[in-house]
Amino acid sequence: MTDPSASPGYEIRIRGRISDALQHAFEDLNIRVNPVETVVWSPELDQAALYGVLKTIEALGLELVEVHRLPCALAPNRLNPSNR
Repeated sequence: MTDPSASPGYEIRIRGRISDALQHAFEDLNIRVNPVETVVWSPELDQAALYGVLKTIEALGLELVEVHRLPCALAPNRLNPSNR
């Protein structure tokens, strides 16, 4: 059974493609820039760190689309598609 206190991480979707310069604000996280959105995620991102990322998004004037909690079992597969 999975430890419910373990942080599975979070995936955050931001509207639009953020520039390389803005990506430095999220340097400790994984970033995937898609045509209509940017996805920022980390399996190690706990709730306290999540609030810090959300503050950064707001401070940069970016539009938050969605915050999604990653299931513990899926987090490593999402980081490395070759594991699928």
